[in-house]
Amino acid sequence: MDIGADEFEQSLPLLQELVLGADFVGLDIEFTGLRSNLSGPQQISLFDLPSEWYLKTRQSVQQFTICQIGLSVFSSIEGESNKYVAHSCNFFLFPTTFGVLDSEFSFQASSVQFLNQYGFDYNKFLKNGIPYMNEEQEKKIKHNILTGNWKVRSSLDKDQIKVVIDEVTRWLDLAEEGDWMTLPGIAGFQAFEVQLVLRKALPDIWTVLRDQGVIVKKVSTQHRWYLETTSCDRESCWKEKILLSARGFSVFFQMLVKARKPLVGHNMMMDLLHLHEKFFRPLPESYDEFKLNIHNLFPVLIDTKNVTKDIWKELNFPRVSNLSEVYEVLNSDLNPTKNSGPVIIHASRCEKYVETKYPHEAAYDAFLCGSVLLKVAHLLLWKVHSAVPIPEPSFPLYLDVLAPYVNQVNLIRAGVPKINFAGPDSPSIRPPILILTVRKWPGVSEQQVYREFQNLCKFDVRRLTRSQFLLMTNKFKDTRSILKEYRCHPTLRISLYRYWRHSPDINCLLQVCSIITTWAFIAFLLGGAGL
Repeated sequence: MDIGADEFEQSLPLLQELVLGADFVGLDIEFTGLRSNLSGPQQISLFDLPSEWYLKTRQSVQQFTICQIGLSVFSSIEGESNKYVAHSCNFFLFPTTFGVLDSEFSFQASSVQFLNQYGFDYNKFLKNGIPYMNEEQEKKIKHNILTGNWKVRSSLDKDQIKVVIDEVTRWLDLAEEGDWMTLPGIAGFQAFEVQLVLRKALPDIWTVLRDQGVIVKKVSTQHRWYLETTSCDRESCWKEKILLSARGFSVFFQMLVKARKPLVGHNMMMDLLHLHEKFFRPLPESYDEFKLNIHNLFPVLIDTKNVTKDIWKELNFPRVSNLSEVYEVLNSDLNPTKNSGPVIIHASRCEKYVETKYPHEAAYDAFLCGSVLLKVAHLLLWKVHSAVPIPEPSFPLYLDVLAPYVNQVNLIRAGVPKINFAGPDSPSIRPPILILTVRKWPGVSEQQVYREFQNLCKFDVRRLTRSQFLLMTNKFKDTRSILKEYRCHPTLRISLYRYWRHSPDINCLLQVCSIITTWAFIAFLLGGAGL
């Protein structure tokens, strides 16, 4: 089910009912770009601590925006054993442009091409995107509305406003009192602004917002005065309606937060960063503050990437590179619980996913996230009770076996493989750092070192001294391979990095201590000779 600005407000009551009755919610987000093309120290790398990775990625999140959010709301069917219904919705979003709010964001060519390849509808994003704002933006616009200074600038083009006024003025010349006309295609908070402009410009009309657009009616001066003083549609009654329309998707975000349902994603770290920045507050500089905020918003997070990594190794499933492939393996005969696992059906208005695959459409991927979670949870339950019959499956029972993975979110290219949103991050389990000492290769750069090894394995490279470089990989086999391959190399010597042995700071400190000790010894000898 696709939801744009035209349908959003009418859908809110149903969406709230679905979320409140859900067992959990699957999430996927599509962006206008993923990462800024930063170079040098600003690039993310396997050397980064989680806090360093966060600060680098924060810049990209502030630069790009969300173009589509997919939610798949999973609810167990009462009276039916281990059966779930999924309501999947695509929300096309576009930043609020109202009053003082006028966001800037970038497009990344590769991201645009990628989404276009999978049929993303950019017209819906640009023309019918649901507005949204974070709490800081909401405070600004709320202050302007309450102080009567909310129309700082027109959110519609001035030429369009002029066209509307001219059209209504021409109609008024021929209209009789009681006649009415419709201005179609104007919805949301922009409709309130159009009405305000028309009422201020034309004293013999009254306006009403209807499903088909803004209705303009010719009225007498007395009737106009009566409507202004008694109607619930007068300007003073609009303030809450304007704010509600301008907040847009942020209203539903708050519903989702208050429901406190488990939130499920796949490689969901970027999703969480954007949720914080776009709907809650601008991302803080403090990594720990970010973690705390996310945990308060969503106390139960489950990243299916993190869960499947472990079980894939144990069951020797074939290697997979994306969410769709994970889903296919779990639906195949390779899954020993394929025929005994949970049954998942699509809701009546979401049946387009029954027969057809829509990879990288946000709602479809959100559905895959939820389905993968249920199937993997059933596998874990089967493993735990391998020697005894499996108890009657239920989502609370699935949550029990998923407990080691709750609030552990996968981290791509960093010094640790995951972030723990419920406490301190786990220590690194990456392979050890290697140190490369270069001989007879003057002026060698990090890029040249990277190219030297890229055909054998992929390493992140960081310069240590003029002739020494640190090498880091996330695969133990690559570490073993390069140590073996370059064991007797004439100009490139590779060994395990030892901080106390190789750190320039430690070496400098030892040299200083050695000099001080030497001079102290000489002074002692000279002093003794003088005696």
